[in-house]
Amino acid sequence: MDIGIIAAGIAVLTGIGAGIGIGIATGHASDAIARQPEASGKINSTLLLGAALAEGTAIFGFVTALIIIFAA
Repeated sequence: MDIGIIAAGIAVLTGIGAGIGIGIATGHASDAIARQPEASGKINSTLLLGAALAEGTAIFGFVTALIIIFAA
């Protein structure tokens, strides 16, 4: 078995971490908006920034996996 395939599989797993992180952040943001509806704009913008950063890490992991697979 090629070690590159195993490394690519591990790199793709970054998407799981990003999904879990975004799910937790969304849940906490919903709770915060329920407690303080007047702060929903600020909470929502912070949530979107965090989700974008988490998705960025998932995309980097996916690109890394593609590089490992096709460069070998």
